[in-house]
Amino acid sequence: MKKLFISTILLVSLSMNVSAQKHPAPPPHPSKSELVNIKSRELDKRYNLEKKAILNHPVATKKMKQEQLRALNEKYQSQKRLLKKM
Repeated sequence: MKKLFISTILLVSLSMNVSAQKHPAPPPHPSKSELVNIKSRELDKRYNLEKKAILNHPVATKKMKQEQLRALNEKYQSQKRLLKKM
């Protein structure tokens, strides 16, 4: 009877310890403005990389580069507008 009593108390105390352990808090979600800022920085970085690639292209003519830059600027501006609407 003593063994049953001791094992029951031991089992209850162990289960209480396991359930009492705190789970780590989930990381906070970024706010809407933070998300917009992150996306804006990514967009700027991608724009600068593409612009640099167009300007440093060894085979493209000056006219081709101008057309590609114009298209890139239009694409960039439309994406920026969409980002601001969010």
